[in-house]
Amino acid sequence: MDRRLLDILVCPLCKSQLHLDTDKHELICKADRLAYPIRDDVPVMLVEEARNLSAEEV
Repeated sequence: MDRRLLDILVCPLCKSQLHLDTDKHELICKADRLAYPIRDDVPVMLVEEARNLSAEEV
């Protein structure tokens, strides 16, 4: 994922910074405990598509 894109993307729900999980191909919002998928190098920034993170994942 392009680093410049990662620098400008924020969580659509709370507007906090996202963290890249390269192993799972996801963008992580620690504040909302959500993981947004990255499909074909395109982040899917829809809350409906995000998965909830467990306490251990945060």
